[in-house]
Amino acid sequence: MKPETYIVTGGAGFIGSNFIRMALAERPDLRIVTLDLLTYAGNLQNLADIPKDRHTFVRADITDPEAVRAAIPEGADAVLNFAAESHVDRSILGPLAFVRTNVLGTQVLLDAARARSVKRFLQVSTDEVYGSLAPDDPAFTEATPLDPSSAYAASKTGADLLVLAAFKTFGYDVVITRCSNNYGPYHFPEKFIPLAITNALEGKSIPVYGDGRQVRDWIYVDDHARAILAVAEKGRAGRVYNIGARSERFNIDVVREILRQLGSPESLIQYVKDRPGHDRRYAMNSARIEAELGWRPRVTFEQGLAATIRWFRENTDWWQRVKDGTYREFYEKWYGDR
Repeated sequence: MKPETYIVTGGAGFIGSNFIRMALAERPDLRIVTLDLLTYAGNLQNLADIPKDRHTFVRADITDPEAVRAAIPEGADAVLNFAAESHVDRSILGPLAFVRTNVLGTQVLLDAARARSVKRFLQVSTDEVYGSLAPDDPAFTEATPLDPSSAYAASKTGADLLVLAAFKTFGYDVVITRCSNNYGPYHFPEKFIPLAITNALEGKSIPVYGDGRQVRDWIYVDDHARAILAVAEKGRAGRVYNIGARSERFNIDVVREILRQLGSPESLIQYVKDRPGHDRRYAMNSARIEAELGWRPRVTFEQGLAATIRWFRENTDWWQRVKDGTYREFYEKWYGDR
């Protein structure tokens, strides 16, 4: 049987690299081609332990039609689009980069995938396209109206609509996953949980927006990766699949638990002015993926947080190099401007 080939964009990032590691372990007949521009959040060290005989890395910009088409093998089994500008704070300061990568880049990938006869296109999206929930509102379903609050969320909403348009206009086989907040190994330290862990390990203050009572539904990255693989293999064309772990927590409680596990004082918590348009609560209803594809989260928040803290304790060199910027020397040395 011919080995399957997946094209993974953004594979040097947090979720993409964890997906590649999991998918290659779970599917011995799978080969993966990673496309990544290696912007600030892309880190080749995230892929250092990936078997070279089953993985190919291509440095490419997903907004460059020629580069994308050249990198995608004819008749590949799927394009999985993890590539995105994803940090909400950055989207407030510079929204155009988010429109370029998340909207234009998605359309370029769709065009190239269709031209190269790729069998399926999977768009990795976010719960933020739905906006914010009140404390007593039911969790988001796939039928919840799209109501983004930030440029990041709006750009992901636009990308999702382009993907669904390809299904409606051309009958192209597309699927979309929308997941709640991830955490785990290789998480870029500007994000909430790794920032709290690494700052605590350094004895630095941990910024908490507003009153810290924002609610997020946390999912361990390996559970998300398994859900994406299930949708790639068995999802129904034209479908959206919500992914969550039914693990809602106040941000401030997450920080306190991190400090408790590290034995660090709560005096490190520093409340700061809330960011504009900050969504108050997210929660995901995962009934569709559970019923149709048999997926369930395996890792509890307590298990996942302990594993994440342990990973950051044991990989000080990785996150210190990311924080001080020297991680970029790794791919500049090996890839330069090629």
